[in-house]
Amino acid sequence: MNTKKYIMCVAFLLLVLAGCKEEYDDTSFLNGIAGPAKLSVMFDITQDNTGLVTIIPDGEGVTAYDVYYGDGGDTYVKILPGKKAQHRYTEGVYTVKIVGHSINNQTAETSQQLTVSFRTPENFITTLTINGLALNVTATASYETMFRVYYGDAEDETPEPFDTFLEGDTTVHTYATAGTYTVRIVALSGGAATAEHTETVKAGKQVDLPVTFDDPDYDYTIGDFGGNSTTIAADPAGGTNKVMKSVKGNGAETWAGTTIGTASGFATVIPVTADATKMTMRVYSPAAGIPVRLKIEDHNDGTKSVETETVTTAANAWETLTFDFNNHAAETPALDLSTAYDKASVFFDFDHTGNGKIFYWDDLKFVPSAIPAEVLELPLSFESATLHYSFTGFDGGAVTVIDNPSPTGINTSGKVAKMVKGAGQLWGGAYLTLDHSIDFSVKRTFKVKVYSPRAGAKVLLKVENLTNGGISFEKEMTVNTANTWEELTFDYSAINTANTYQKVVLIFDSQTMGDGTANFTWLFDDISLN
Repeated sequence: MNTKKYIMCVAFLLLVLAGCKEEYDDTSFLNGIAGPAKLSVMFDITQDNTGLVTIIPDGEGVTAYDVYYGDGGDTYVKILPGKKAQHRYTEGVYTVKIVGHSINNQTAETSQQLTVSFRTPENFITTLTINGLALNVTATASYETMFRVYYGDAEDETPEPFDTFLEGDTTVHTYATAGTYTVRIVALSGGAATAEHTETVKAGKQVDLPVTFDDPDYDYTIGDFGGNSTTIAADPAGGTNKVMKSVKGNGAETWAGTTIGTASGFATVIPVTADATKMTMRVYSPAAGIPVRLKIEDHNDGTKSVETETVTTAANAWETLTFDFNNHAAETPALDLSTAYDKASVFFDFDHTGNGKIFYWDDLKFVPSAIPAEVLELPLSFESATLHYSFTGFDGGAVTVIDNPSPTGINTSGKVAKMVKGAGQLWGGAYLTLDHSIDFSVKRTFKVKVYSPRAGAKVLLKVENLTNGGISFEKEMTVNTANTWEELTFDYSAINTANTYQKVVLIFDSQTMGDGTANFTWLFDDISLN
């Protein structure tokens, strides 16, 4: 190369000069040396999306190069002939400038355009795993710098919320409610090039008994067959609770039905025993006398099943149907207690071709024993040995069921409820959730027996919707006596009966802060609707 020959000549001259003994330095001979010429530059760009570029300058008559990277400012690096410079760039177009210096301080320069572009990620593999409401995401790809994931549960926002993660990492996202979500994963190259994968996931806990359709954590997927069409709908009797709506369309098969849940069935096996063979379901039918069949089976083997049937007795009103699998339908297998039944299907208007009838259904439950199942509903006497009066306290209120400490006067019952109001909020109290909505269609007067530590204390009785506390109605009464049982009456005639109410709320002395002492301890009993 010309550059190497030139350097050797210059080095030889320097050695000669160094050996001279004159008393002065004469460098005039350098004036005849030509300045830098034929400057050029080559680029070696890596193809791994790191942006690493090797810069190789060349020229004649050059003793040193200044390399300006061109990605901001006037900074440069100085290198000797035959050497290389390395620099990392982001994706883009840059002007790289080379300044060559000669031995006699002459300079020359050249500029060359450098284009850095990144490869599109390849071999893109994603893994999405759902565990209840939690989604785990991992991904791998060639030529990626990181991944970006959109979970599909955001509102229409700009920019849409997202997470980023690196290869080898797992990002976890928990959905607020069960549902079907479209997940989008983008592999980033570090530049404009990207690769993308879209996948639909179903989030939510596996459905299990009792099935109510109101818990946002559960996946209420259903499977129609034979011409049925089933969707989640509002309660046709009013309110905000959710139910299932099944339409047996025109021409639907005589055996058209709906599987409750996915093909995997329930999360746990139905605990059928010799003395516990019944299930119940609330049904809202367009007419009385319509046959409804319920089938349970082993989700791993559909031949292991049992079916039973009953008929509706009401039209356009809710009723609870009972299915006893001891009474299996004709020409179907009998109940086999050794089978792990964990899947259920319902058939409306069984054995009749569909003609558009609409059925609503809710609250599929297993009856745990041959003894009729007790239901937590009004009136509340607190005497049952099997019901759980699970009051939920709030803001300082706490309720327990105890032996009646004063079985006198109008209340000689064995069990009563005790409310202790501790320090918290002025409105501290407790609520109890009933198994079914309260029926205000006829009766709209509440009565409650109260034993107060002092006269003049106020008692607030409130009812609320199961899932929306904003749907409520309340009345407040004043206790007239102390340390004796007294019955208070609450007028609910103005309540909106188009709504549904399933929670009973009690607050004592709502404008006074409790302290948990006997002065803030009340007994109450026999909550009834009259």
